[in-house]
Amino acid sequence: MELRPDIGAKLAAAGRKLAAGDRAAARALCSEVLVAAPGTAEAYYMLGEVQLAEGDAAAAAANFDRSIAHKPAFGRAWALKARALEAAGRSEAAVKAAKDAATRAADAYGWDTVGVVFSNAGLHARAAEMYGRAAKSAKWTGYWYNYGATLQFLGRFDEARAAYLEALKLDETNSLAWAGLVQITRQTLQDNQVATLMRIANAVKGDRTRLHRIGHALAKAHEDLGDAAGSMAWLATAKEAWRGNYDVSADDARFDAAMRSADMPMTGGLGGEQPIFVVGMPRTGTTLVERILSSHSAVESAGETNHFAQAMRRVTGLKGATMIDGPLIDGAAKADPAEIGRGYIGAVRAIQELQGRFVEKQPFNALLAPHIVRALPEARVIMLRRHPADVVLSSYRQDFAQTGGLLDYTFSLETTAQYVVKFDAMAKVFREKLPADRYLEVAYEEIVADLEGQVRRLLDFCGLPFEEACLNFQDNASPVATASAAQVRQPLYSSSVGRWKKYRPAIDPALKVLVEGGVMDADELG
Repeated sequence: MELRPDIGAKLAAAGRKLAAGDRAAARALCSEVLVAAPGTAEAYYMLGEVQLAEGDAAAAAANFDRSIAHKPAFGRAWALKARALEAAGRSEAAVKAAKDAATRAADAYGWDTVGVVFSNAGLHARAAEMYGRAAKSAKWTGYWYNYGATLQFLGRFDEARAAYLEALKLDETNSLAWAGLVQITRQTLQDNQVATLMRIANAVKGDRTRLHRIGHALAKAHEDLGDAAGSMAWLATAKEAWRGNYDVSADDARFDAAMRSADMPMTGGLGGEQPIFVVGMPRTGTTLVERILSSHSAVESAGETNHFAQAMRRVTGLKGATMIDGPLIDGAAKADPAEIGRGYIGAVRAIQELQGRFVEKQPFNALLAPHIVRALPEARVIMLRRHPADVVLSSYRQDFAQTGGLLDYTFSLETTAQYVVKFDAMAKVFREKLPADRYLEVAYEEIVADLEGQVRRLLDFCGLPFEEACLNFQDNASPVATASAAQVRQPLYSSSVGRWKKYRPAIDPALKVLVEGGVMDADELG
């Protein structure tokens, strides 16, 4: 049904106000429309957009529902409903809504929005289909970037490169596309993008977000070219461009609560389920171990989800600005562990559509290891460890710009090293207090040195028979939505062991912290 001209004009004005960031004016105009023309689907839709922008996801979802009730074929309302449900922490409902939206969305914005929900849920093949539709139907650099990133997760690297290049044709300063392209394309003396990236870095130097990403791309390029000093210099530029106010007290609260949780009685959980959790600091080999285990014929991959933390939040009713915080870890100690386990398993079964045994790789679940052992007494938790100096270097090298606070420690070498020291203290407590038949520490260096021996150890811990396929993890075709997407599709290599030594003296401030923190021997410094 056609909108009345006066109603259409008010909605257009509301759209302009919303685009300009004047949400109050947009809300007022939508309210005027609903008084003048009750049941106007577009007004409910725009109210939902306002509320979603304000962080009131539950109210936004309700208004998208009202919009759909008055205009069932409103594809964008279906798509935004899925996003709102996701933002409200209702993952299962969000994926169901996204599946409904996928059949109703009829434009690039709708398809891309549905793709985001699928991608965040780890359903990357479905996300690629939606992103591909969006990218091929509208000339916008962001759609092509999203498509390229998902193709990269799926291991379709040639297609990913082509998508990134399409994004760059539309906007040469698309820093996300440059970061993705350089990450999966080794730079050589004969063929590299350094000059172009330097020019773009100069052009975007007033934009801290873009400079951060271009700086990381230049650091990767210099590393490929064997210039460790140049790489570290560009990393310093990139980190400085984005550096915010790191809240060290929030991390201290997480670690303190996590260590307290190791003293909980490990009883009352949900039996009959045997998920495998691979945890540890980012960049310690968690993806490698997940690939090894998911190469087994009896194990599927759940990818990297937030389902366990979300189950804890649902059961406790606690809100939080980040996925995991100290109050959540403490609060869940008073909750019913079986209910947490049931909520987690239900989400994995419904969203990832997995039926048998599965492995989940979410590094930050390390903070929740005692809760996992308590909620799911037949689960196995595998904690990855790695030489602390290599952890510092690898974490610092990675682009973790948008992290919601959980990875803000990576914006300086010193704070990264301090985090490693605290993590080590937590891991020591877990090693001493958690049951050895359910919690296992594995060193990345030992996997590199003795792949078959460590694979047998991992499988034995999980109660699985040895299979040759686990040694050939690089042939595993399931998606990898992490920074290791390219590396784990190659056979195991040892060049990342002891890499920190090549980055001295730039990394020395971090090494000093590690030695003083007692996690590294001063003799290693020579």
